[in-house]
Amino acid sequence: MIGAAGISAFPMSGRVVNQMGLKEDNQNFLLMQSISVNVSGQIASVIAGGLMLTLAQNIIG
Repeated sequence: MIGAAGISAFPMSGRVVNQMGLKEDNQNFLLMQSISVNVSGQIASVIAGGLMLTLAQNIIG
């Protein structure tokens, strides 16, 4: 479930993970944890994109 929340499809994948947890145990509220993992995946995507742009700029010019 952590891997599913880590993708950068914000915030839908976090909500899906929360629903998966609620199916297993109706007292299991994972929304805060899954959204935090989701945000970290989003931040990592932005950093990776910036790194790719920097590398492309250094190669081209």
